[in-house]
Amino acid sequence: MKIPLVYHPHYSIPFPSRHRFPMAKFKFLAEHLRELGVLTDDNCYEPSPLSLSVLMRAHTPTYVQRFIRGQLTIDEEKAIGLPWSDWLVERTLRAVSGTLLTAELALQYGLACHLAGGTHHAFPDRGVGFCIFNDLAVTAKELVYSGKASKVMIIDCDVHQGDGTAAFFEDDPSVVTISFHCEENFPPKKQLAGINIAIPKGAQDTHYMTLLEQHLPKLLNEHCPDFVLYDAGVDVHQDDRLGYVQLTDAGIFKRDQYVIEQITSHAIPIACVIGGGYDHDNRVVAARHSLLHQAADCVFAKKKMPNTL
Repeated sequence: MKIPLVYHPHYSIPFPSRHRFPMAKFKFLAEHLRELGVLTDDNCYEPSPLSLSVLMRAHTPTYVQRFIRGQLTIDEEKAIGLPWSDWLVERTLRAVSGTLLTAELALQYGLACHLAGGTHHAFPDRGVGFCIFNDLAVTAKELVYSGKASKVMIIDCDVHQGDGTAAFFEDDPSVVTISFHCEENFPPKKQLAGINIAIPKGAQDTHYMTLLEQHLPKLLNEHCPDFVLYDAGVDVHQDDRLGYVQLTDAGIFKRDQYVIEQITSHAIPIACVIGGGYDHDNRVVAARHSLLHQAADCVFAKKKMPNTL
């Protein structure tokens, strides 16, 4: 069988064409993975509508209700940076449901990937930086609440600190948050909670991998998680509009393959989400995101690295 992948057509919604957020990238990612043969009708899973009770176990109920009803203040919408619409509500809830489904598939098959997710700037009572609800936090809390995991580790390799995720679990020992992020980047005020590993501005493939190899095996042995959520942001790419790190396509592929191999070698289920990635051409950033799914596909099938990288 092929690696389970989670996608829904509503991930890309009607959106202002000149907006900074690359809303069309999810649709282009699915198309690109189909062209590569990684995504097929047989391994594509569509998430159901999200249970609001699950969402409210993580997020403040009043915040959830006000967002759904379109009652956020102007300042709250500005902090999120996305124009509210009924379509945005559907897309947001469906994407969180997608990460929950990815986790369920990972429990069943050991490894699964989402074609969205990684909204790590959202806090329990507010959204920030294109992130409305924190799918990583919602999923981690649900895994522990349901008894499907007792110790969840969130490994965040997005170029930006997973500040919202860290805040969720500041006083919760059942979830360990690890953020490999560029110190000189958004958010301006970093969270002190969780485990934070600074990536220097301008770091290239070799330096990045050295830091990853130095810390990840030690952290896995120290914390012994029984489930891992992996945020594989590609805003670490050398051509990303919002990153300050200099990874190549091959470097991102190697990063993702290494993380996934480390986790699966310990027989720990791992659910992967795509995180951030920004380019003026949505098809270009979609191709970068596909490196995660290609790397996961190789690990799942125990194939070699594609010669095209």
